[in-house]
Amino acid sequence: MSSMDRFEYIVPCHFGLEAVLKKEITDLGYEIVSVEDGRITFAGDAEALCRANIFLRTAERVLLKVGSFHAETFEDLFQGTKALPWGDYIPKDGKFWVTKAASVKSKLYSPSDIQSIMKKAMVESMKAAYREDWFPESGDAYPIRVFLMKDEVTVGIDTTGDSLHKRGYRKLTAKAPIAENLAAALIMLTPWKGDRILVDPFCGSGTIPIEAAMMAANIAPGMNRNFTAEEWTHIVDRKCWYRAVDEAEALIDTNVETDIQGYDIDDDMVSIARANAKLAGVDHLIHFQRRDVAQLSHPKKYGFIITNPPYGERIEDKQNLAGLYSMIGERYRMLDSWSMYLITAYEKAEQSIGRKADKNRKIYNGMMKTYFYQFMGPRPSGSKR
Repeated sequence: MSSMDRFEYIVPCHFGLEAVLKKEITDLGYEIVSVEDGRITFAGDAEALCRANIFLRTAERVLLKVGSFHAETFEDLFQGTKALPWGDYIPKDGKFWVTKAASVKSKLYSPSDIQSIMKKAMVESMKAAYREDWFPESGDAYPIRVFLMKDEVTVGIDTTGDSLHKRGYRKLTAKAPIAENLAAALIMLTPWKGDRILVDPFCGSGTIPIEAAMMAANIAPGMNRNFTAEEWTHIVDRKCWYRAVDEAEALIDTNVETDIQGYDIDDDMVSIARANAKLAGVDHLIHFQRRDVAQLSHPKKYGFIITNPPYGERIEDKQNLAGLYSMIGERYRMLDSWSMYLITAYEKAEQSIGRKADKNRKIYNGMMKTYFYQFMGPRPSGSKR
């Protein structure tokens, strides 16, 4: 395939964060084809596959779209899958399987049946393409993902491998860590910029401060990891990957001045956060400290709190929550002209904090419904937000 080829890419994300991902893709210079719940489709060349994997902060993974068709019966599914040009993508020795099938409001909904029927259809399609009866599947991996929405089947090959939230820096985790791509999206939903103050009083293994520091230093999230599609040299030339990494290297500015702080009540968490920040190359940009939220204070104005406080999933005792959130509210009121953004599943958060949020956004963290409460402070005088 030539590098001038135009492909379509499907990029899944957390439900409720489509707008943030859409802006990221547009900022990379690509044209949006469609926006659906939990995923964006965009058009781009082979190089877009590398750049999307390396630069997108809020995505789950990047799928190379093979095609879509309507199917209400397993026969429709078989024929529709078989008609797709598998031979254009998967080499004769490629290892191919349907790793995940998701179905919403469709007549076909059993993932295991969808997976096995599609696999059979792909084999038939490959037989015709290669005039072979048998495939060793001893080569590189081509994991297929399929979405059925109202009987419309969309098929893509996963270029990413381990989900994009795995940046490679989090070797050690908290009990219920926030995913890196979700943390990045939350920061992007605020007007925070790298030269402003940021405090996370419940930093756990450090994800929110680390993602913020990587943004401040302009470090691409995927530059220190591997991707499944690196082996697909017939689709993407290796040079594309080298070029994308070179582009990422050239953008980094680790001399940036920051005021990013992460606090946690647990000493072990603080040392884990420090170790993770070091792996991410941003330990010099963040100040971590053991500190109870009851001691939260800051002399300067116009700072930001961005945090993922406990919400009963992790606290053995839900009774403590009201007290914890009223303490958050109390400390926040003592901060002069600050903004506070917090994501939580605790339904009575605003009540306990003692103030209604200026904005609140529903975000699904896996299957869990959470709210991103946004308490806006005044703008610094003379600044453009």
